[in-house]
Amino acid sequence: MSDIQIWSLVFVGVSFAVYLYIAWRSRVKETAGFYVAGQGVPAVANGAAVAADWMSAASFISMAGLIAFMGSDGSVYLMGWTGGYVLLALLLAPYLRKWGKFTVPEFVGDRYSEYVRLIAAVAAIIVSFTYVVGQMRGGGIVFSRFLDLSIEGGVVVAAIVIFMYAVLGGMKGITWTQVAQYTVMIVAYLIPAWTIAQKMTGFPVPQVTFGQILAELDALSEQFGLAAYTEAFAARPQIDVFLVTMSLMIGTAGLPHVIVRFYTTKSVRGARFSAFWALVFIGLLYTTAPAVGAFTKLNLMESVNGVAVDALPAWVGNWQATELVTVADGATTITTLSNDPTSGADLIVNNDILVLATPEIAGLPAPIVGLVAAGGLAAAMSTAAGLLLVISSSVSHDLYFRVVKKEASESQRLLVGRIAMGLAVVVAIYGGINPPAYVAQVVAFAFGLAASTFFPILVLGIFWKRANAVGAASGMIVGLVFTATYMIYTLEVFGTPANEHVWGISPEGIGTIGALVNLIVTVVVSKLTRPPSEHVQEMVEEIRYPARRVAARVSETE
Repeated sequence: MSDIQIWSLVFVGVSFAVYLYIAWRSRVKETAGFYVAGQGVPAVANGAAVAADWMSAASFISMAGLIAFMGSDGSVYLMGWTGGYVLLALLLAPYLRKWGKFTVPEFVGDRYSEYVRLIAAVAAIIVSFTYVVGQMRGGGIVFSRFLDLSIEGGVVVAAIVIFMYAVLGGMKGITWTQVAQYTVMIVAYLIPAWTIAQKMTGFPVPQVTFGQILAELDALSEQFGLAAYTEAFAARPQIDVFLVTMSLMIGTAGLPHVIVRFYTTKSVRGARFSAFWALVFIGLLYTTAPAVGAFTKLNLMESVNGVAVDALPAWVGNWQATELVTVADGATTITTLSNDPTSGADLIVNNDILVLATPEIAGLPAPIVGLVAAGGLAAAMSTAAGLLLVISSSVSHDLYFRVVKKEASESQRLLVGRIAMGLAVVVAIYGGINPPAYVAQVVAFAFGLAASTFFPILVLGIFWKRANAVGAASGMIVGLVFTATYMIYTLEVFGTPANEHVWGISPEGIGTIGALVNLIVTVVVSKLTRPPSEHVQEMVEEIRYPARRVAARVSETE
């Protein structure tokens, strides 16, 4: 066993033991604890949990790799995800917390109707399953490289650990586990970044210093047959850059597993402070990712430039064993590089390995490599646990309790929720073993589905009293079907052949069009049908203007 595997086992083993211990200490027996942690989580802790829940394997493992190969066009992920979080924190979270329910479908049911709740619950399950596939894949990649397992075996192990602590503690256990996971994640991301920045530029602040290497990076990229790193719209058409950014933004603001986090605080004020702290914690990683992408790509190209195949550095052979790095048949010297397996380049490097391989490529010591492995697993598992809880709550609370058996006891609802989570893990394992794309791309598909289903009806539900149940149901169904159909059309999913993008719109960007379709359908149908009841319109008024309602009540009694 190599030093890297030993240190990986140490860091991963210790972190797993901490997660399971927290889950055991936080185990719950009531639905409020299982779904919203008893609404008693302090703002700072909830901010760290939100950050861990939101910064998935896509952020930790795949985003810097995409930026490395997409160059400036990779900023769509930075702008979309970060901007979307700000949109969620300012536009939706405080109002939804004021409503004070367990789940997003529950808000939808109260605001519109029970059958719209059913549609929302099904949509939440679809979005969460799509998202969790990327997390399982990320966990499998980490296990495959650092713990000498196949990717398939790694996906299974990651799923079992997630299932154990999510089932034990529910939202309460997941919340405090995610606080620990954020700590592991951010330390594992920043230490290599600081070290490499010091090594390459003489100053250990990557956000400040990575600009010094961009000219060299542009020149070397072109030498390898790639577009200049700083060239705009080289990887995507301009229209698609806009659409992907917007889809990620409004998709973030419609993600059920992130929204439910704001239900766990003690008050609306706590939800607002949670949003602030989460943005601080998220910013630590997101301002570092572009530097990691630039430094790692430069190190990668310098380490293989003009090198004979039989003299390639050790990291290439290590990652070849996972089949995520490939040397072309017949290549004798590395002169071309790509992340596209069909490009015919001498060396093919999968986007998803760059962050995990960063310490090895830079020649950092084995303990740092092991720490990064633990961080990658923390990122994958923190988000996967939150997604599994959304699936569980949608099945047990919004479907079983509200539709199948309204008189179900708390113990019965908890049992159904845990069974649903177990079944969800099985499906997630299959998706993690057979993903349709890179980790960050799979996650982007989930954001597109969330954008086209939840965002319009949540915004209209809070800010437009005239939106009604028929309009919301029509908009959600049309938006979801339109977006999912386009994704399946352009990807190899369910055995379908991939087709060309229509008007240059990628499957990651179609969520913007889907959201617009949803919005138009909801508004038009709502206008053509009866308005909501006075009771519902009063609820909307109260959630937005509580002081006005109090004043009205006072005047009525005078």
